[in-house]
Amino acid sequence: MVRRGRATVGVQGVRIGHAEDPTRSTGVTAVLFDGGAPVVVDVRGGASATYDLASLSLDSTFGRRWAIFFSGGSLFGLDAAAGIRDRILETGGGRSVFRNPHRIAPVSGAALFDLPPGNTRIPDYRSLGYEAARSAAPGVLHTGKVGAGAGALVGKYHGRDAAMQGGIGWAGRSLGRRGHLGALVALNAVGAVRDPANGRWIAGARGAGGRIVPPGRPRSSSRPGLGTTLTLIVTDWALDRPAMQRIAIIAHAGLGGAVVPFQSATDGDLLFVASTGSGGAPPSEERMGATADRLGSLAVACAVEAVLGAARISNRKA
Repeated sequence: MVRRGRATVGVQGVRIGHAEDPTRSTGVTAVLFDGGAPVVVDVRGGASATYDLASLSLDSTFGRRWAIFFSGGSLFGLDAAAGIRDRILETGGGRSVFRNPHRIAPVSGAALFDLPPGNTRIPDYRSLGYEAARSAAPGVLHTGKVGAGAGALVGKYHGRDAAMQGGIGWAGRSLGRRGHLGALVALNAVGAVRDPANGRWIAGARGAGGRIVPPGRPRSSSRPGLGTTLTLIVTDWALDRPAMQRIAIIAHAGLGGAVVPFQSATDGDLLFVASTGSGGAPPSEERMGATADRLGSLAVACAVEAVLGAARISNRKA
């Protein structure tokens, strides 16, 4: 069964790569920024597994990152950061700070829960992170059951056995004046996926005859799973971090129309926003905050499209 797609990434200054464990049940997705990029994050889920997020707050001194990663493996998957950093440094990335000759390459990321039941081997996520960074390339991106989405499921409110496939999704928009914006999503939700345009359920818990049972109908015999929707909004327009934070808030709120329920107590839902600046400055604003509002609306559209795409690609029949 083919559960992969291809997408075009128009954002300049971005390279994305995947790596999977040999069992193809988990993996890592690495997003590398040429020369580093300012990043912000919006954390809303009640059970997030994260790596180095504190310095992404607006009142922190260092908010620039050389990479963002999504990983399977829950807390084990955060080891991917070391492998990604190894690859960046060995290829000349990073920079020295405080007049120290040693170079550093700040990396942030988050992990989703895809651990199988039983006493199975935990993969070497450091190696997977390295491989994902090594394979990162501009322009073309594999989607579906790849990278951090390899072991992802969706619709776990009736338990793992009733869930459908999650995965990696991407959608982008041209901003004009050599600018682009895109959304990368790792879909591994407890909730179901609904198309906000028509209200149809795209993926969720399967009931009798394979039909999707909407959330909100508990089943006493099932144990709800753990899940997460990880999102990165990235643009090549040069934005300041307060504008990026507003985009993050708008986009994360908008995703609640496609993932139901969203940002729950057992989800690790969070959203990054990054700006490479490779496309230059945005047009002058007709009013304060107009650029952030516009890009926030576009980010919602891209993120929703990426979620729908991940669900459709990962569940399509051969």
